[in-house]
Amino acid sequence: MTPRELLVGSFRAALAAADPMEIVGHHLPSPPRGRTLVVGAGKAAASMAAAVERRWPASAALEGLVITRYRHGLPTKRIRVVEAGHPVPDESGQAAAREILELARGLTEDDLLLVLVSGGGSALLALPAEGIAMADLQDVTRKLLASGAPIQDMNTVRKHLSAIQGGRLAAATRARVMALVISDVTGDDPTHIASGPCAPDPTTYGDAREILARFGVEPPASIRERLERGARGEIPETPKPGDALFGRIENRVIATAHQSLLAAATFFQGHGISSLVLGDSVTGESSEVAKVFGALAREVRLHGHPAKPPVALISGGETTVTLRGKGRGGRCTEFLLSLAIDLAGLDRTWALACDTDGIDGSEDNAGAVLTPDALARAQAAGLKPRDLLAANDGYGFFAALGDLVVTGPTRTNVNDYRVILVP
Repeated sequence: MTPRELLVGSFRAALAAADPMEIVGHHLPSPPRGRTLVVGAGKAAASMAAAVERRWPASAALEGLVITRYRHGLPTKRIRVVEAGHPVPDESGQAAAREILELARGLTEDDLLLVLVSGGGSALLALPAEGIAMADLQDVTRKLLASGAPIQDMNTVRKHLSAIQGGRLAAATRARVMALVISDVTGDDPTHIASGPCAPDPTTYGDAREILARFGVEPPASIRERLERGARGEIPETPKPGDALFGRIENRVIATAHQSLLAAATFFQGHGISSLVLGDSVTGESSEVAKVFGALAREVRLHGHPAKPPVALISGGETTVTLRGKGRGGRCTEFLLSLAIDLAGLDRTWALACDTDGIDGSEDNAGAVLTPDALARAQAAGLKPRDLLAANDGYGFFAALGDLVVTGPTRTNVNDYRVILVP
């Protein structure tokens, strides 16, 4: 196989390890005495719902509603799929989230609420708390996205502006609750995945206020007022760890980034290439993280330490991009463009970085492949890599070279996948 084929093949192996159609069925409970209501939100929601339908007994009652991103839907028969806005919430998600909450409230102790949770659910399960308009929630979401705030901090804010997240969905029903969770966050804590609709929330209104201040986000008046009232104790907090309601609730994480990284490592080993799995929790500014990985690749290439070539340096996690320019790059292409600049002169080294949901940022690509001759080809094409990096336009760089990786919606999401192949 060529280096490009090896890189793309390893990415597909990582995706296969998080395919809902293969993993959801192994975690389904037995049908209850009463009704089974399936609800959920996330980029994997439609494929998770289809997997439930495939394995649920035909004779057992099943109904439900899940929300996924536009163009991520699938045909289903018993569970309705609604598409909505991501990463900025919209009215479609708001209406569907309101319906989900009402359906959950109608269940009894004999029923089962099966909740399908995956990355992207924070924006998709968008039901603003009383007194907050959707336009205000959209405004603060855009500002947080541009600020470079980590997803955990963003979700702390979201949970305190929501009528359904931060454990409030679980608190709204009398039924037994099982949440099947595909993790897209470092640490795999259900409280951070889709803003934890069925998980206890250890954060507070005060934490949300501090995060907005730390990242220089000026919220609309309705949001500022709600957070201030919450911090004064005038609005009930989200359900906390230790609350008795969580005695009838199970949050089960069924797919993680680490499992996908190990699957990619197995793929490389099958092709005679050793691998170093460098962790599933890499965070930080994409362009700066790239310099750290560039230093490691040089150490391997020049000194054979901490591993001798050929070796694949594999990592996951979720880096961030603080927007300073008007380019179209996501965090994966930003990482690769910075890596290309850092690795200038290190021959024969390849890399790939892709988001496992199939969308890097807001464009149509999952990520890109970095070839050893990328800078030389860019120079021949009249491109200025450092200027493009300053403009956050990694997409433009790799599009011009024909090195984007386009998969379309993968209907799963276990965060970013990165690999540097050192020959």
